[in-house]
Amino acid sequence: MEETISLQDLFKTLKKRAVLILLAMLLAVTVAGVFSFLVLTPIYQASTQILVNQQKYEQNQFNSQDIQANLQLINTYNVIIKSPAILSIVIENLDLNTTPAALNSKITVNSAQNSQVVNISVQDPEHHVAVDIANTTAEVFQEEIQKLMNVDNVNILSPAVYVENPSPVKPNPYLNMSIAAVIGLMLGAGIAFLLDYLDTTVKTEQDIENLLGLPILGLISPISEKDILGMKESPKWGRKGR
Repeated sequence: MEETISLQDLFKTLKKRAVLILLAMLLAVTVAGVFSFLVLTPIYQASTQILVNQQKYEQNQFNSQDIQANLQLINTYNVIIKSPAILSIVIENLDLNTTPAALNSKITVNSAQNSQVVNISVQDPEHHVAVDIANTTAEVFQEEIQKLMNVDNVNILSPAVYVENPSPVKPNPYLNMSIAAVIGLMLGAGIAFLLDYLDTTVKTEQDIENLLGLPILGLISPISEKDILGMKESPKWGRKGR
C-alpha cells in the first residue's frame, strides 16, 4: 500500500509544529548573532590605487599600441606587487611581525577590464595597520619597479586614508543572522516532518483506514463521565434500570 501526502497534510504538520520551527529559527539567529558580535574578530579594509601610464616622451604623445602594452604589463605588475621582493620590504619598513606569505594573504590586487588603474586592497583586524600596509605597498612597488623592470610608469593615484570610525567589512552580523534564520526555518521544518513521520500513534479514523486498508463503516462517539451520570439521573434511565 502506497502512502501519499497532500499539501494539506504538509501544512497541518507545519502548523502543528509551528512552535518548534520558530524555536529552531530563534536559536539559529541567536547563535549567529553571538558569534558575529562577540566571537568573530572584525576585519577592516583599506585600499589604494595606482595608475600604470606611459613613460614620458619629448612629444608627450600616446598611441594605442603604447596603451595596450601598458594593459599587458598590468597582469605582470599584479604578480610583482604580491611577491616577496616587494612584501619583504614592506614588512621591514613597517616593522611588522609577519612573513611575506602571511602578508600576501591579506592583500588583494585587481584592476577593471581594459583599465590602467590597479587597486590594492588590504584587510587587517586593525584599520590603521591596513591603511599603512596599503600605502607602503604602493610606495615600495613604485620605487622597486624602476629597478626590477627599468621603467617609470607607475604613479599613486589615490592613497588609502585613515577613517575616524571605520566599519568592518566582515563579519556582517545582519547577513549572518539572516542566513541563520533561513537555515533555522529549514532545520525546524525538517525536524517537524521527521517527528511526524516517526509518530505511528493512531489519532483519527483516517489513520485506522490507512493502517488496516479497510473502509470505515461507522464511528462511535466518545461519551464523557458527565454525560453518563446525566443519563443515569434521567427518569427514562431509572425506569429501564428497574
